[in-house]
Amino acid sequence: MPISVDIDVMLARRKMSVGELADRVGITPANLAVLKNGRAKAVRFATLAALCEVLKCQPGDLLRWEAEDAASG
Repeated sequence: MPISVDIDVMLARRKMSVGELADRVGITPANLAVLKNGRAKAVRFATLAALCEVLKCQPGDLLRWEAEDAASG
């Protein structure tokens, strides 16, 4: 998938656990894991805004576009 999710990077930088982030954002740890592992099909702007507020970051710190490898297409 060309969109990579870097929530784990921000969690490490903030020294925060997945459980703590989920609690502070107001989503379940399971739903956060789906997002964190790149298995989510969509993310609500409200959830993205809450993640950015709690982690004190910008959306681009959490989501990044990567070109797909043409050889694997």
